[in-house]
Amino acid sequence: MTTQAGHPHAGTRGDTPPPSPDIAEGPRGVPLLGNLPAFGKDPLGFFEQLRDRGDFVRWRFGRKPCLFIAHPDTVGELLTEVERSFDQPDLGIAFRTLLGNGVIVSKGADWRRKRSLVQPSVRPKQVRSYAATMTECAVALADRWTDGQQVDIKKDMAALTQLVAVRTIFGVDTAADAEAIGQAMDIAQKEIGAEFSGIGAVLPDWVPTPGRARIKRATAVIDAEVSRVVSRHRDGEAERPDLLSRLLAARDETGAPLSDQEIRDETVTLYIGGHETTSSTLVWAWYLLSRNARVRDALGEELDRVLPDHEPGYDDYASLTYTQAVIKETLRLYPTIWLITGLAKEGATLGGRAVPAGTRVWSSQWATHRDPRWYGDAEAFRPERWLTTEDGEPAEEIPEYAWFPFGGGPRVCLGTRFALVEAVLVLAVLARRYHLDLTTDGIHPVPSLTLQPDRDVLATVHARDRGSDDAQTTL
Repeated sequence: MTTQAGHPHAGTRGDTPPPSPDIAEGPRGVPLLGNLPAFGKDPLGFFEQLRDRGDFVRWRFGRKPCLFIAHPDTVGELLTEVERSFDQPDLGIAFRTLLGNGVIVSKGADWRRKRSLVQPSVRPKQVRSYAATMTECAVALADRWTDGQQVDIKKDMAALTQLVAVRTIFGVDTAADAEAIGQAMDIAQKEIGAEFSGIGAVLPDWVPTPGRARIKRATAVIDAEVSRVVSRHRDGEAERPDLLSRLLAARDETGAPLSDQEIRDETVTLYIGGHETTSSTLVWAWYLLSRNARVRDALGEELDRVLPDHEPGYDDYASLTYTQAVIKETLRLYPTIWLITGLAKEGATLGGRAVPAGTRVWSSQWATHRDPRWYGDAEAFRPERWLTTEDGEPAEEIPEYAWFPFGGGPRVCLGTRFALVEAVLVLAVLARRYHLDLTTDGIHPVPSLTLQPDRDVLATVHARDRGSDDAQTTL
């Protein structure tokens, strides 16, 4: 049994004690900036520090009053009460410059309309149609790797998921298209992270900074690429199976299509969901596997058993339970989306306590996912916690919303299924043939738009001994 040492309301896993109504005070801030300097220096560590003070903690983001919540029950309230009791807060000019007014940031009736138009493109039936592309791109990379080769995993996973994204979202099929969009996206997301956790977070929108200039230039590249691909789709007569074509064909209840600006905003949003989240997750999965031979062997055993003579497809996904568990455990320890935030409306409550209107409420997947109250040996990489016993019971009792890498409630990430299927299929293709030994030491997560490694992740490729099975494989 594990409890959170020093936590004022520590309890046992499985009992899921209710969050304490007491509100703790956060660290002392500085004039005008509040806790922003400490947050900007180490956002993940700052949220862990707040978590260790209690389930409700006051702090200040600049001059803005904030409330940090850590308990799964109140996280669930925040996620499920969005739209009714909590608004989407403004996440800054850098975020708006890249995302525009897409489904992630839109509100009210506008959000409901956009969600209804975008959601059909990423339903399980549609994800099934994209699975072959995911596998084909992974197989192409596996064919290029050789035993003993030195590779940059961060670079290779980014290139792979970029190619999947441009093929499934934009319907183009060249590395040049993927590279142009991918490089601009990399710049944009780094600048969003830098602005969000730095002085730019409290500067008015009209103040020019070098970072804001860089994100404008990167966004201009993205806009030009999207406009070019949209024009190509509209000029073509043949029906295409990609996400962009489905967005162009979508009509709301009045028969109106998405505008050109809305098409741009939603394709960028889908790209980030389909590329950035999966790329980062796969890098962290390789990092964790390289440090845990037991898990790596268990993964290999499942891949040999489920995929003895063929590459994985969508129909294999359900059978790859341990591979799924590896991805889920990776997302627990290194959640791509590392925080959620909402702005309290009049009458908002959390845990039975009134939350003053205008209060910005924060929660962090990083902090809650690593809370020993909900996870035994919380810092350990243990995929088995996500499996079921022979009786069909969960191996470990984990409260709802103690794991929320894709958010939850009505605004849960639309690309969740896409991202999970892609991560599992890509890992299955590559880990079926190879294991990787990382040669980079001291890798640390950097919380930008997504949670990224702070440096290149170098590794040595080692071919797995599969006898003669690898001689003939089929898609």
